[in-house]
Order: sequence, then structure tokens, then C-alpha cells
Amino acid sequence: MEILKQILTSDLGSSFNDIAFLIFRVLLGIQLFRVHGLKKFRLENGQKEIIPNPLGLPDKMNALVASFADLIVPFLIILGLGTRLAVLPTIGVTAIGYFVVHRKDSLEVRDVPFMYTLSLLLILALGAGKYSLDYYLLNHI
Repeated sequence: MEILKQILTSDLGSSFNDIAFLIFRVLLGIQLFRVHGLKKFRLENGQKEIIPNPLGLPDKMNALVASFADLIVPFLIILGLGTRLAVLPTIGVTAIGYFVVHRKDSLEVRDVPFMYTLSLLLILALGAGKYSLDYYLLNHI
């Protein structure tokens, strides 16, 4: 129970910080879902998105991890539910995108996975803040 408490606890110091971080979480989650999650459903030139598999995982497992990271995690980030644990798969996907998939690309191309990774690491470090389901569950149940 103590470990769960440490994972869910987040002290950002002031109501202003909590509100600012709520806005940050919501906007990041929306952007992650809109840009990367919806690609899992769209067809471009009549074809589905090709999900890179630089680690050589089984194709279905690779697709499942990428889909979870881009479709489910954004909603967990927005809600602030299990936030620190929830961001881990997406950090993995974006870091692999930066360090492996786009390692030889220009900085302009590498910038997207880099910024997502940094943003998600910030959420991992700080937690969801006071305006989250994590806070509610920890303090009201």
C-alpha cells in the first residue's frame, strides 16, 4: 500500500502549479491521441500505418504496445489515472523512436519523439498533480 501511495502522490506546491500541470497533461494527451493514436485508424494512400518494429518484437505484440501507447495512455494522462505507470510504455515508444527509428534523421524529424519523451518524463517525475483521479483515489477512497 505504501508503494501505491508513493506512485499516486504528487505535490506540485501550489494550486497554480496544479492547474498549469492539468492543462499541460490534457493538451499533451489530446495531441498524442490526435496525431499518433488516430493514425492507427486512418488509411493513407489506401494503406494502414506501418508501425516500425526496430526491436524485432512479434508483429502483433509490437502493434499492441504501439496502439496502447497512442490510444489508451493519452486518456489515462488526461484523467490522471495511474499516471506515472501509464506513461512508461509511451516513454518507451517515443524514446525508441528518437534513439533507434530516427537516429539518422535530421534534428527537425527527431524533434517530435524527443519532445514527447521529455514531456512524458516530466509527468513521470512529477505525477499527475492535485487535479487528477490519482489524487482523488488516494485522498477520498
